[in-house]
Amino acid sequence: MNALIRLILASSVLGLFSACNRQESPAAGTIKIGNYGAITGKDGTFGDSSTKATRLAFEEINAAGGILGKQIELVVEDTQSKPGEASTVVKKLITRDNVVALIGEMTSSRSLEGAGVAQAFKIPMISPSGTNPAVTATGDQIFRACFIDPFQGAVLATFARDQLKAHRAAILTSISSAYSTGLADVFRVQFPKAGGTIVSDQKFAEGDKDFKAQLTAIKAANPDVIFLPCYYTEAALVAKQARELGITAPLIGGDGWEAPELVQIGGAAIDGCYYSAHYSAESPDPKVQAFVKKYQARFGGRTPDGMAALGYDAANMLADAIRRAGSAEPAKIRDALAATKGFEGVTGRIDMDADRNASKPAAILTIKGGKFTYVQNVSP
Repeated sequence: MNALIRLILASSVLGLFSACNRQESPAAGTIKIGNYGAITGKDGTFGDSSTKATRLAFEEINAAGGILGKQIELVVEDTQSKPGEASTVVKKLITRDNVVALIGEMTSSRSLEGAGVAQAFKIPMISPSGTNPAVTATGDQIFRACFIDPFQGAVLATFARDQLKAHRAAILTSISSAYSTGLADVFRVQFPKAGGTIVSDQKFAEGDKDFKAQLTAIKAANPDVIFLPCYYTEAALVAKQARELGITAPLIGGDGWEAPELVQIGGAAIDGCYYSAHYSAESPDPKVQAFVKKYQARFGGRTPDGMAALGYDAANMLADAIRRAGSAEPAKIRDALAATKGFEGVTGRIDMDADRNASKPAAILTIKGGKFTYVQNVSP
């Protein structure tokens, strides 16, 4: 018996074991939802913000009587920002905790890890912020609450050309991140289509802290803008080192910049830079302002970032699907999620398309005086 056959048989047995355990779920007193994300580690701000908001959403739902006469029980697991940890905790949530649906992860790479497990066990999963198209391409159980990288990358390329009047762009990509490479691939195509030129295309590895070699090459190419599709820690460090080398061109990035640590680490170096986001806490939309006030009241006055807004929307989308399904059975929840149309979230109106991606607008934010400032919205 070869290794592949043994793996298939083992998976089948585990699936039957899980299904047997799940037979009592409809009669249970609570509806168990799994939440997995990087609450600690280098991306800890993402999971911390999203999980807090997910808790807030379910606390509100439970206080209002729950769903289908039952309370939501949230089971949380920390991936610790570690590769491989997502698949481990998702298996635990499904086979030991018997969750009927999953919310997570926040990064694309770890969303992909968890998605494969969720798909194998036929448990619906919503990634709040995994923007890489491959996440939902994993299978029909996988959904997302955020826009996808092809839209985000195109928005940033157009913004650089039309609003920043940039003709020459450099790209600095994390080659070990699905999120980073996905955004870079789109920008690499869309910026020239908009009339610009890519004058330098540099790469780094996840965990790097010294970017001066790449930035020296970028400086020599004299770009008008630097596209930096990575997460907030690397973005802040790159900004500081770029300014130390005398590079004055603005940096632009994606939603992975969304964290207070971007400013805490980057300081004045990050001022005047731009990134795409899922919402702005400055929006006058009553839904947004109500969410901001509730989040601040629950979590010590902290203003919710984009990851918090997406976690809140993902939780409420899932609750809405369970209500419409009239059941906490995973298959019925999945079908209701797929039929989601006109869901009014704090990150905008969400329509689930045929590929289980959320069609919704993006916001462009800039950093001024250490504060995140709204610039404009861009619709699909």
